[in-house]
Amino acid sequence: MNASPVRQCLQVFLVEDATTVRRKIAEALSAIPDVAVIGEAEDAASALTGIAQSGADVAVVDLRLASGSGIELLTRLAREQPSVVTVVLTNHAGAPFRTACLRAGAHYFFDKTSEFEAACEAIDALVKQRAAPVR
Repeated sequence: MNASPVRQCLQVFLVEDATTVRRKIAEALSAIPDVAVIGEAEDAASALTGIAQSGADVAVVDLRLASGSGIELLTRLAREQPSVVTVVLTNHAGAPFRTACLRAGAHYFFDKTSEFEAACEAIDALVKQRAAPVR
């Protein structure tokens, strides 16, 4: 009997306070092969719970949330769920925000307006990295 490895999708959780923006991001990420958007939240507390309960591999986080902040969420994820890869996707992309996010534990940081495609490419690279054979 040949057992072929089961290919598992990269599970992404979105944290964005604007519903229409969240839908557009979910649509774009879901178009990437082997990516599944498995949950969404608009505030830090719901996001932290949802990410833990869903077993997400990746959290895509905006800095401005309905309550709490993206930086608070990054700090808590780095401490409580360090295996979750965090991708900041925000319109608050100045150098001080980038520095604060990286210090808080963000793995990636992208400007939502000018680097959206680069963020999608980073997610695609995570899929490919995951699919690569272990040596």
